[in-house]
Amino acid sequence: MNWYKKEISPDQVKDIAGRYGCDLLAASILVRRGITKGEDIRYFLESDVRHLRNPFQLSGMEDAVERILAAKEEGEKVLVFGDRDVDGITSTSLLVRHLEKMGIDVRWQVPLGDDAYGLSKEAVEQFAADYGTLIITVDCGISNIEEISRARELGIDVIVVDHHNPQDVLPEAFAIINPKLKESPYPFRDLCGCGVTYKLVSALRFAQKSELYGQNICLLTTRPTNDAFVVEAVQLRNLVEQSRLTETIIPGMVQLEQTRLLPFLKDQQILTWDAPLQKKAFAKMFGPGVEVYMLDVAPEIAKVLPAVAGKSLLRIKELSRIAKYSDKSPSELDVFINLFVSFIQKREAWYGEEDQQDLQLAALGTIADLMPLKDENRIIVRSGLAAMEAKARPGVSDLLFKQGLAGRHLNASDLAWQLCPVINAAGRMGKPDRAVQLLLEDNPSERERLANEILEMNENRKKLGSEIWNIVEPMAQASMEVYSNKLAIAFGPEIHRGVTGIMASKMVNRFKVPSLVVAFNGEHTVTGSLRSSRGYDLRSLLDQCADLFLDWGGHDFAAGFSMLKQNWEAFLERLKLVAATMELEDSEDEELVQIDAELPLKYMTGDLLNIVDLFEPYGEENNPLIFLAKNLKIIDISLMGKNEAKHVKLTIDAGSYKWPAVYWQAAEKVKRDFDLNDTVDMVFRINRNYFNGNETPQLIITDIKRSGTWEQNSPQ
Repeated sequence: MNWYKKEISPDQVKDIAGRYGCDLLAASILVRRGITKGEDIRYFLESDVRHLRNPFQLSGMEDAVERILAAKEEGEKVLVFGDRDVDGITSTSLLVRHLEKMGIDVRWQVPLGDDAYGLSKEAVEQFAADYGTLIITVDCGISNIEEISRARELGIDVIVVDHHNPQDVLPEAFAIINPKLKESPYPFRDLCGCGVTYKLVSALRFAQKSELYGQNICLLTTRPTNDAFVVEAVQLRNLVEQSRLTETIIPGMVQLEQTRLLPFLKDQQILTWDAPLQKKAFAKMFGPGVEVYMLDVAPEIAKVLPAVAGKSLLRIKELSRIAKYSDKSPSELDVFINLFVSFIQKREAWYGEEDQQDLQLAALGTIADLMPLKDENRIIVRSGLAAMEAKARPGVSDLLFKQGLAGRHLNASDLAWQLCPVINAAGRMGKPDRAVQLLLEDNPSERERLANEILEMNENRKKLGSEIWNIVEPMAQASMEVYSNKLAIAFGPEIHRGVTGIMASKMVNRFKVPSLVVAFNGEHTVTGSLRSSRGYDLRSLLDQCADLFLDWGGHDFAAGFSMLKQNWEAFLERLKLVAATMELEDSEDEELVQIDAELPLKYMTGDLLNIVDLFEPYGEENNPLIFLAKNLKIIDISLMGKNEAKHVKLTIDAGSYKWPAVYWQAAEKVKRDFDLNDTVDMVFRINRNYFNGNETPQLIITDIKRSGTWEQNSPQ
């Protein structure tokens, strides 16, 4: 392995540490990872759910909320239709439970057995026959154009709640909520399906409990500047900015009717901070005869947020945690907006126990669907994990207990390796309804039965995967030459559709190229899963073959399709042309280890877990921290392994602290690359080891070199 530590500016590190209130080690890691913008840093240093984005920023949200409220009012029957994977299962469970609490007549459905992905015409027609009038798709629907058209013909409205890439033609739904819509104003596109569903439930909760739902309000501030006044105002609806106005007024030079202020403020409920001061400013600008009615909210906000009592907006700006992350200096109006939103959130208890339960499901969906762990996904996962530790919701608590995770500090890796695959197994084995039932079931004994059934399905899935890999691997190896060594393919009737995604992922790891696994579903159709590698955007491949598919969709790097079997040979020929023109990023022959920080020996204590926790959760686009330490001494070595001693357990002397360490698959390196009493340089991760109920920090070694035997390699 080659080791590389990027050179960074000490001045930039000091600036970030001082500006955002973190220590120098955290600041250096942020800079080395290229996380230097305030808005990006915010989601690493903050955990409060009040930093989550407003759900009404998503296009179609208010329309969807209004339609659901109307369904409740009219006693309509509602169908929630989800997907069979973890993201779809959690989305379905989350929305169904909330609609039930609202008193809505709701039922749910997910694809079973060999059912195709997404909403089906059969499901639509069965629901119509039962006099249903509203369908809400979750984690699917954006590609169900014909099915949603059929629903319209039958008098059924459809709300699409999805996060998959939309095609050029959108379904004619009543409302579409998807952060990936081309014209979406939402600032973050990479929510999972359950994340988008969580936003819908949050919006419904706001609509039910807040008097501000659907109301237009205006916040206004004035400030003197030279011989003039600057008036700033913003119109909010559901606490989302709709329009903003800034007007500079020289006193006595213009009447109110001649400014843009009058039409902007007309028919608005105007709220301000320190109304007497604002009214004096208006009197100076336009004369004492001008009266603008404005409500002073400072006293009410001070009751809920005592720290701001008696302070000016300028002073509050210095105290604001949100304002410091702005890459430009926020105005007093920006501070007022943030303050007002925080006031409403706290006064109305937005983030209560129900929200904590919902975040647990959103965290599972985010991790399982390999969403980038940046922006608000970090807070969703971090908050969901904390909520699971404090009080896991029914269904989740049962699985945590059976997987030996109950009562432990949880991280994203625990969910990714021990919880998500178990839930996913129900869908892969054709019975995702069992997992939905588990998450909705109130009876503890029934949950016990369902949890055991799902765990058994997971064991069967593992066995099936091992058997099918023996078929898939040689077929994929042989396909490489046919497809320009840029694409690996495996297919056939012996491949179970429930493991196509797993097999495609294993092929990517094995062959380092985009991979496709296809299951033949009886006589007429095939179903395929694609996984990408080396930066290739799967949309390019799918677009070039779209005319052959019955249905297709997914993400940039994970996708799927269904196809009539009669198109299969044409598809294989088309793929030869596609593969020939595929552009893949270079694959390094020798792995380059990117080092996040070099640690002096005095830093090598158990307190390092604090910095590791700060950068949690780890996963997609946020790899675990890799540290370098030099001149460490190996004071104990032993080999580990069930049937064969393949791994190494070490004790490392770092001066004041002795570290237990594990080096996987390294037994053959003992005495060759390192030995007892050697002084070595190491790159490693840090995690928690649990044994007999005790938690201890340990090193997970990535590589070891004897001190003084290596030089840093730069990336090519």
